[in-house]
Amino acid sequence: MIEVSRLSPVSRQLLNAAVTAGSVLICLLFLPARLPGMELLGISPNWLLIWVVAWSVKRTAFQGALAGLALGLIQDGMTSPHPTHTVSLIVVGILTGRIQKQRYIQEDFISVALIVFGMAVVGETIIALQYSFYAERNLGEIWTYHQKIALASAILSSLWAPAVYYPLNRWWEKMSLLEQS
Repeated sequence: MIEVSRLSPVSRQLLNAAVTAGSVLICLLFLPARLPGMELLGISPNWLLIWVVAWSVKRTAFQGALAGLALGLIQDGMTSPHPTHTVSLIVVGILTGRIQKQRYIQEDFISVALIVFGMAVVGETIIALQYSFYAERNLGEIWTYHQKIALASAILSSLWAPAVYYPLNRWWEKMSLLEQS
């Protein structure tokens, strides 16, 4: 096993980029998966939203927006671009980056789960608003279905958030400490 602290700074940056990209890839692979225990009312966790929150928690709103933009474009490439997931993930990245400035928010499992819960509702609401503008369906149907989707997605995403947040946060903290030394 290679000890990360013995690697050159360039090698550490490459390894950090590989771990970060690998975690995105894992989240992307989980998106279409419908594993037992990971589904509620036909809805699964929003893995990319969880990743954007995990990324944005200790970063600026701009960095969160960039992560939301990148992952939103990837998700839109995998699904229909109407409505776009990019807008909702950008907003989630910005809001998460800004919410961390508040003193009462801590970086523990409970806080991250609550942030993911709230951001899942925000993200699903933005998507429902986009559906409303396209008017492909009845507005009453859109908003009735939105309630089910938003609640199920928020519950599942917040429950699974620590599984993504904890290892990534530990890794990024370790990399940050190594950069400072």
